[in-house]
Amino acid sequence: MIAVTGANGNLGKLVVNGLLKTIPANQIVAAVRDPEKSGDLRDLGVEVRKADYDHSETLAEALKGVEKLLLVSAVVPGERFRQHKAVIDAARQAGVKLVAYTSMLRADNSTMLLAAEHKQTEEYLKKSGITFVLLRNGWYLENHTGALGPALTHGSIMGCAGEGRFASASRADYAGAAVTVLTQPGHENKTYELAGDHSFSMYEFAEEVSKQADRSVAYNNVTAAEYEAALLSFGLPQMIVDVVIDADSKSSKGELDSSSRDLSKLIGRDTTTFSQAIKFALQSLINKE
Repeated sequence: MIAVTGANGNLGKLVVNGLLKTIPANQIVAAVRDPEKSGDLRDLGVEVRKADYDHSETLAEALKGVEKLLLVSAVVPGERFRQHKAVIDAARQAGVKLVAYTSMLRADNSTMLLAAEHKQTEEYLKKSGITFVLLRNGWYLENHTGALGPALTHGSIMGCAGEGRFASASRADYAGAAVTVLTQPGHENKTYELAGDHSFSMYEFAEEVSKQADRSVAYNNVTAAEYEAALLSFGLPQMIVDVVIDADSKSSKGELDSSSRDLSKLIGRDTTTFSQAIKFALQSLINKE
């Protein structure tokens, strides 16, 4: 059996759907914090089990009979390593043979705020004795397209990335890579740097939005302090703002760019382009109107 943690989340659901194209539904475990919110997963025929990162007893039960596990990284910075450690310990206790972990790009030497806990998790997983696969996911295209509504309304996209480049890919791309390593042999104890095939700057992103939306949308590059103040004024939590500011700032130093083609090789096709992602996001906005 193959289990996916965080299966109620955007990435987890995509992985479950990808697995269903390869293996029978009764061989898939959707491990979720709140099973009551998993009706759509049950409708797919997969087994839903409660798995709360903060309650180790649920983890041990959720992983019974599981051979392979996708550990989707937790959400809250500062709590991640503790939670990941609990899952890895439970996997070892349950006899799970392989754990694939969704880490981040160049986690072992990145200076980004998010990197430290990913690096800790990678090291702990390696020392656990469980066969591992490290899926070092780059930035998501959805991180860029998620705010297109306000961008179109105000005619601008704000950030502090400067000329920094993003080798971003879609959640579906990253999910496809996870499905590959969980269902095909030859990936044991390997580390994959996963990124989009073609990087872009936010200036190029805004230009493409303008072209597709047929209206002017500019990239408004501001200082980190100005961007922080703006994000906080929108009501975003400080910990989220810190991550966003850090990512934009570090992109200018190349931390979110990559020439790796590991992702396209794993999914057997070119990764989603930012132009394609913009087209999809704009269509979604139109459908909501």
